[in-house]
Amino acid sequence: MERRRYKFTREQRLRKSLDFEQIYDRGLRAGDGHLLVFVLRNGTSSTRLGVSVSRKHGSAVVRNLKRRRLKEAFRRLQHDLPSGLDIVIVPRQRLDSELADYSRSLAKLVKKLTAELG
Repeated sequence: MERRRYKFTREQRLRKSLDFEQIYDRGLRAGDGHLLVFVLRNGTSSTRLGVSVSRKHGSAVVRNLKRRRLKEAFRRLQHDLPSGLDIVIVPRQRLDSELADYSRSLAKLVKKLTAELG
């Protein structure tokens, strides 16, 4: 039985501004009460994640907490998500969103967007 690894490696991170801009401009997007998700095919076999939390969400402590929760939601779901995607997640300005809310929203919205991508 193959053992799954649940690491969030450097190769899975989107870091360049150009990558974010391409996903915002050419990708599909969907949202709900907790997240806004942008998806674009990347032509590789791995799925990469970018997280964008603006200063409107509060202090650095609050923003970093949201960022950590979003990365953890992706880390736990990475084997259930389709491969070959670039995903950018933007949280909504809510104070009551927890890890479980982010996980449910991410799974639902990515599934919806990959169906649209075909």
